[in-house]
Amino acid sequence: MSSKKYYYGTGKRKSAIARVRVFNTPGEITINGKTLQEAIPVEIWQKSATRPLDLLDLKSSVTVIAKTHGGGISGQADALSLGISRALIEMDSNLRPKLKSKGLLTRDSRIKESKKYGLKRARKAQQFTKR
Repeated sequence: MSSKKYYYGTGKRKSAIARVRVFNTPGEITINGKTLQEAIPVEIWQKSATRPLDLLDLKSSVTVIAKTHGGGISGQADALSLGISRALIEMDSNLRPKLKSKGLLTRDSRIKESKKYGLKRARKAQQFTKR
């Protein structure tokens, strides 16, 4: 490993973007200047966000500082997971097969479908009456 200060990764999900820096020193996870529990209050989303660290048993040996914006808390948690995975690969490329096999390097490209002209939402139309 090199003497680089931090490793960078960007994660995206829906309209949420997470810019993640992973330091090779023991520490904690900070998101937008808050702790993980303050930034992501739901435990399921916390586990989703830290899944790469749990999978590799690195939760206590790295420091994660992230900035997230856009979307909701759920999208930000998934964006954070992808950003952490990408930063960990930059830190050590030998981790790639393990992360890839669990699907942590796949960008979930599902986004909200845009509204169509003449409809109420993307696909919802007015009720049809024959007579």
